[in-house]
Amino acid sequence: MKVAFFSTKSYDRQSFDKLLPRHKHEFTYFDPKLDSITAALAEGHDAICTFVNDHLDKAALTRLSEIGVSNIVLRCAGYNQVDLEKASELGFKICRVPAYSPEAVAEHALALIMTLARKTHKAYNRVRENNYSLEGLTGFNINGKTTGVIGTGAIGKAFCKIMLGIGCKVLAYDIKENEELKKLGVIYMPLDELLPQSDIISLHCPLNSDTHHLIDQQRLSQMKEGVVLINTSRGALIESKAVIQALKTKKVGNLGIDVYEQEEDLFFQNRSEEILQDEDIARLMTFPNVLITGHQAFLTNEALYQISATTLKNLDELAEGKSLTNEVKWNN
Repeated sequence: MKVAFFSTKSYDRQSFDKLLPRHKHEFTYFDPKLDSITAALAEGHDAICTFVNDHLDKAALTRLSEIGVSNIVLRCAGYNQVDLEKASELGFKICRVPAYSPEAVAEHALALIMTLARKTHKAYNRVRENNYSLEGLTGFNINGKTTGVIGTGAIGKAFCKIMLGIGCKVLAYDIKENEELKKLGVIYMPLDELLPQSDIISLHCPLNSDTHHLIDQQRLSQMKEGVVLINTSRGALIESKAVIQALKTKKVGNLGIDVYEQEEDLFFQNRSEEILQDEDIARLMTFPNVLITGHQAFLTNEALYQISATTLKNLDELAEGKSLTNEVKWNN
């Protein structure tokens, strides 16, 4: 199967090229992300491979259908970027990678918490400048804190286990409760009860119409004063302007985000020589208690291997007409 690979980075090439010789597929790597214009690059290919910020909207899907593409493999778990109704109408087969080293993202969430708790990012910069003062570096213990976990799928489950291991009381909210976690001591409760009890809140749920701006002004007002808020899931789970206001009033004591609701035209690129146009993220970066990473939570050797292996397996099943293990369908 000939595959047009969009939004290519060096680590994508390296991880996929290691496994490609074991499969009967031919990849063409393209740097641009997919949209209705760049979709033309896929002409002559049977399938496309896309990532989280590629546009699979009506216009892009229509163009892909016109040039003969009929298969889509997402090298990510989320599929909110896909117009599933239009894809179904046009007859596309779509597969995703439902889980790739959930521990990678869970551990990154922990890294954000620990960095904020002990201000190690500030200490690192100080020592490099030969400044060994401890003034302003007082942190807090994570052990003994109450951690609220919103979403206990594969990543949320891994995160719950980590926080239990550190010695936290773990509360959770999900539409489907995990019996294994309950046996380990995780306490499920309604979201309105979890928010005011949690010292640390970490988001691990998908982005959809129900979870868009899940954390808005009203939900922020329910949280403890000085709460630590962490998001390694999808940027639009948090309303940026609302969290900026909550930081100004100190309702949010620390914010750690690996995702951002307007990241599409910002992340995954070197923009160090550009003037930052996004006023919300520029404002967020002025707060000393905000830590931002550029959607790197997934980026481990183990996760990249799993993404490549599962994507290639999905392509094998599509090429051979087999039942699709990881198919994404439109449910009307």
